[in-house]
Amino acid sequence: MPKARPSPPRAWWPEKSYKNLEFLTSSEGRLIRILSEFIEPRARFRKYGVFNTVVFFGSARTLSRKGALRNLREVEAPAAGQRSHSADLAARLERAKRDLKMSRYYEEALLLAEKLTRWSLGIPDQRKRFYVCSGGGDGIMAAANRGAKRAGGESIGLNISLPREQTPNHFQSRALAFDFHYFFVRKFWFFYLAKALVAFPGGFGTMDEVFELLTLVQTRKTRKYMPIVLYGSEYWGRVLNFEALVEAGTVDAADLKIFRTVDDVDSAFEFLKKELTEHYLKGPPPREITL
Repeated sequence: MPKARPSPPRAWWPEKSYKNLEFLTSSEGRLIRILSEFIEPRARFRKYGVFNTVVFFGSARTLSRKGALRNLREVEAPAAGQRSHSADLAARLERAKRDLKMSRYYEEALLLAEKLTRWSLGIPDQRKRFYVCSGGGDGIMAAANRGAKRAGGESIGLNISLPREQTPNHFQSRALAFDFHYFFVRKFWFFYLAKALVAFPGGFGTMDEVFELLTLVQTRKTRKYMPIVLYGSEYWGRVLNFEALVEAGTVDAADLKIFRTVDDVDSAFEFLKKELTEHYLKGPPPREITL
């Protein structure tokens, strides 16, 4: 019998494609990466029984009241020993006062998430419970996850890799913390399980998310009912003039009924509880997650 040829060393064996990181991170592997960000969250949501979310949007830069007060004291402390006309000190002091004023939104996002989570935990059918979901970062996102944690509930963080600002907060549930690369897939998961949305003051990212959702509802691309709350009439009234859109004829007056503007935690909570109860707690349990 002919002698069997010796096998090559194990280290020489070719690597399977699905283990080849050079390929998976290349342009040719982009479709696989996109599909992974669609499919892996679906599997995890099914595993942990997450079917309904209440999404919180808002600025990553918003400080807690405690953090804002600390910053203000740090700016004010050396003021007595510096010349009062220092332009740099004046600018820093102005920013610290602004951050303290905006910190009310952090505290109110925390309280609203806490109230919603406590209420949700009392729903007998676990498949009908609502999970607080945020972008997973700092600011309003951290406040939402923190409120859910303080109520004793799990919460979701849909993190995304960014050059700055996006550091995962430690309040989101570890098992329900995700890290996305693609904005459009992340937004899919924001909206797909959402049964309500609350938008606190935020910047370009918040505006992008809010307007995409408003467009989906306006054009009836989403078949479900979704109450939308814009929190903080002073802020939203200054940065967005919706009435001007109606006056210009670019949207209908009826389109402004897609959302509701509120200014306090109790009003937001009672509105959301009423709408979610009416539309999602009186019917059968939610179906399996399908894509």
